[in-house]
Amino acid sequence: MTDLVSDFDFDLPPALIADHPARPRDSARMLEVPVEGPFIDRHVRDLPGCLRAGDILVANDTAVIPAQLSAMRGAARIGITLDRILPDGTWHALARNSRRLKPGDTLTFAPSHVTAKVMVCEDAGGVVLRFDVEGEAFDQFLHDTGHLALPPYIARPDGPTEEDRRDYSTIFAQHRGAVAAPTAGLHFTPALLSGLEAAAVLRQTLTLHVGAGTFLPMRSEQISEHRMHAERGTISPHAAQRINAARAAGGRIIAVGTTSLRLLESATDEDGVVHPFHGETAIFIRPGYRFRAVDMLLTNFHLPRSTLFMLVSAFAGQARMRAAYDHAIAAGYRFYSYGDACLLHRHDGGAA
Repeated sequence: MTDLVSDFDFDLPPALIADHPARPRDSARMLEVPVEGPFIDRHVRDLPGCLRAGDILVANDTAVIPAQLSAMRGAARIGITLDRILPDGTWHALARNSRRLKPGDTLTFAPSHVTAKVMVCEDAGGVVLRFDVEGEAFDQFLHDTGHLALPPYIARPDGPTEEDRRDYSTIFAQHRGAVAAPTAGLHFTPALLSGLEAAAVLRQTLTLHVGAGTFLPMRSEQISEHRMHAERGTISPHAAQRINAARAAGGRIIAVGTTSLRLLESATDEDGVVHPFHGETAIFIRPGYRFRAVDMLLTNFHLPRSTLFMLVSAFAGQARMRAAYDHAIAAGYRFYSYGDACLLHRHDGGAA
């Protein structure tokens, strides 16, 4: 099994990087990747016809917060991207100019009167902050002061727009806490959900708050040296029961996005039983991983040399995914967060 990040590299024409979503959202293209045979060019609105009655679609209901903040420590400007809330109410964050910070420093966030105390400084720019407001007051502070932390490949020289606030949110969004949107969910519309219901496809949600680590590149050339950032997730007892019941009745589990897949795999035992989950996961799925929960995956097209391209290569086969991406590039599919989708069938035959 390869341990080289370069084995997951590919050339992507910049013109294929989407900076706006398809409208309507379910008109986005969808490449179906069966285990064998030719790839199938479809649209997301075709999804109900690709599934069977009794299958269960599992989506992430996290909601994006405006996690990008500009702070001052004295005369020094510090860029802060919130990552995740910790059990004690502090926030883990990534800080630009973090070398200027030390524990005990106080950060201010004009024009608000909110401050944050630096509790911990980590290597590689991580910090732990304790804000002097919480709950509804903290939510209002973020609404008034924060900005969306859009991925760096979505060019917004003047910052995210009001349109981005609407576009960068899924129909499933309920529980605030994500830095980045679970982008496979961006394709869903009321019409698509109605079509799935008419096809007797079941639906269930879970919550994984996508952290700021999703934007960070892999810094080592050795895959084994990479450490995933932890993300907080929840699968309720009711959700676990419904997913297990669907599988026991012969249905397949279809993950909407890599975030849903990662949380499902984190909560599933060796016998394929999904358990309730509440806590953090830093699961890193790459070729060689044996999947226990998920049978199909709806996901967007991912960055070269990324942990997410490694994940889909583990799921559908590394050579198969490289061929699928070659097909998508040749056919002009749109890539990344606002781009098109692919529907992957799980490949259980090793690394081929």
